[in-house]
Amino acid sequence: MKNDEVNQAFEILLEEIEGLFFEVNSEGEKAFKNKDFDKAQKLIKKGKKIEGFRQKIKKLQEEFNSFSGEKEHRKKISRVSTSKLKKGLKTPEEEYKIPILEALNELGGSARMKDVLKIVRSKMKDILNDFDMKPLPSTPAAIRWENTAQWARNTMVNEGLLAKNSPHGVWEISNKGRLYLQKSVSKNLRLIK
Repeated sequence: MKNDEVNQAFEILLEEIEGLFFEVNSEGEKAFKNKDFDKAQKLIKKGKKIEGFRQKIKKLQEEFNSFSGEKEHRKKISRVSTSKLKKGLKTPEEEYKIPILEALNELGGSARMKDVLKIVRSKMKDILNDFDMKPLPSTPAAIRWENTAQWARNTMVNEGLLAKNSPHGVWEISNKGRLYLQKSVSKNLRLIK
């Protein structure tokens, strides 16, 4: 199995886990609206377990990429190349990091998710492929690239690049995120020269 096939398998697994999380989240919202707080609490716990499991899979993917050389290759092409990924493979979560930080920076540091995603889509229009634009099979109401961007946000919160305690539905860049963005911009300027 080639490195890209292993990464594709990781992406498929992550997508299925994300679909399951989305379903649990939807059930939790319904339970909360129906004032079934016991069920909502159980679903919150289940959602946290799913999220933790997803993070473990993501770390395994990163570990695989660290010894397979895939990550280094991606870093070199991530913001310089505008070619689309192989059809049938969603754009990796890592590709969303800089566009999300740039969007938040342009929006004054924090903004509602829909406003951030609007700018992110514009910034990634040459990177997102047909597969990204389709709904998730497990959750037809969720568009794949938006779902991936939301998971990227979650990862960025865990990395400290985005604020943990921002209000629900609001994304906010942290000081660490600003520094990360500045370093990335400087690095890309050196690559262009």
